[in-house]
Amino acid sequence: MALREIRVMGDPVLTKVCREVTEVTPKITELIDDMFETMYEANGVGLAAPQVGILKRIVVIDVGEGPIVLINPKIVETSGEQTGDEGCLSLPGKAGVVTRPNYVKVQAFDEDMNRIELEGEELLARAFCHEIDHLDGHMYTEKVEGGLHDVGAVSDEDEE
Repeated sequence: MALREIRVMGDPVLTKVCREVTEVTPKITELIDDMFETMYEANGVGLAAPQVGILKRIVVIDVGEGPIVLINPKIVETSGEQTGDEGCLSLPGKAGVVTRPNYVKVQAFDEDMNRIELEGEELLARAFCHEIDHLDGHMYTEKVEGGLHDVGAVSDEDEE
């Protein structure tokens, strides 16, 4: 495993739509492992492949309930609403208020290319939406209500 460089806002790779993964190769497995290591080192709760410069539809998330790998994820159901501070490892030291669904159901593949369906509420729902947005070339800054603000000591919940 190795740490990868996290791309920051302004890097063109963060504006591109990612390609679907058709098979999990040893290279993809290594990428997933590296993404987890990079996310944990940066005290984040989620990381999408384009954030480390790879245009593949892969997301890793850990909101404190254990690691989640999503390959080719799609949001299939949402409900409710939550509004709160959101940050991003690609925009360190900044956060902004974003409204997201409070409940999200996602269909994806796991690292063995088994079809999975996961449900999340609150922080996990926010992380699903935030990371899947990255796969389509979007950042949370497009949804911020009232502008960005500096964050001091960053907590895990601020970093998605």
